[in-house]
Amino acid sequence: MSTLIEVPSPAIGSQTISHSATQPSFLSDLLELAKIRLTGMVVITTMVGFYLGGAGGEGWLKLLWVAVGTWMLAASAATLNQVFEISRDALMPRTANRPLPAGRLLPSTALIFAAGLAGISLAILWLGTNELTALLGLANLIIYAFIYTPMKRFSTLNTLVGAVCGGIPPVMGYTAATGHLAPAAIALGVLLFVWQIPHFLALAWLYRDQYELAGFKMLPVIDKTGRFTFRMIVLYSVLLIPAALAETVLGAAGIWYAIAAVILGAVMVFLATVLLREPSRTGARRVFLASVIYLPLLLMALAADTRPGAPATMFSDSLHLLGQSNAASSVLPGADVAAKKPVQ
Repeated sequence: MSTLIEVPSPAIGSQTISHSATQPSFLSDLLELAKIRLTGMVVITTMVGFYLGGAGGEGWLKLLWVAVGTWMLAASAATLNQVFEISRDALMPRTANRPLPAGRLLPSTALIFAAGLAGISLAILWLGTNELTALLGLANLIIYAFIYTPMKRFSTLNTLVGAVCGGIPPVMGYTAATGHLAPAAIALGVLLFVWQIPHFLALAWLYRDQYELAGFKMLPVIDKTGRFTFRMIVLYSVLLIPAALAETVLGAAGIWYAIAAVILGAVMVFLATVLLREPSRTGARRVFLASVIYLPLLLMALAADTRPGAPATMFSDSLHLLGQSNAASSVLPGADVAAKKPVQ
């Protein structure tokens, strides 16, 4: 359901597959299908969105439901992705030992697993939170498994579509807490979208040979020199700063978060600029690892300096004051007379 923090295995640059001495168990293979590290980060972004929504008291039960539901939905999407890409995963050393291409699990077993997770997760989100959150989750599953996944075979724009999937979970967290959308929730989703571009392009550059071997149309595959890829990494690293500062502008976070956002963003821009000026695998690796560190640090800063529910309150208060202003103007002395006075 997201391209969040796809930490490669084996180590970056390796062309070999490490096999464990013992055969993985059925349960461990299912957990590998679910991509525990990846989906775990999706849950964290969802929880930050929930906290931003300002739910407390009995609302914490909703946090449990949205966390479990989002994790299961993300695991379902990750499983479907692997079912649809068995033959291509078998061609890439870093994915060839996954349960499906390695033959440890049957595709039918994985499909049943994915369908069960999807059904249960959507029921949890619908009954445990609200309809809006469940519909957002369903949309994310469809986009990731049925649009992003096949799109990887014929368009470099797949990265942008995949980034949309990474931006939806924090919005789901917010809607689970509040039952509605708000500017701060959308801003958090946009931030996650922007972050994923330098994160994934750096990873794709490191593994461009394997992506090409599998027939995936990633930008680094067709951009042989890397110049355009690195420019995109710089561009989106720069955009991280205003995207992150939007939470402070909207009143959802304070000045300390803003300072952290600028510092962390500046580090990303610096490393991206170095990569553009001096292209190298080492530089791409630094950008990738910096992006992995950037996100949790920024989310921790947001959680520490957030003002839960403030943006929604400010937005609704503005509408309320506007309504009061219009109502007051309609009862001012002479208002009716002025309105009925014929034009000279």
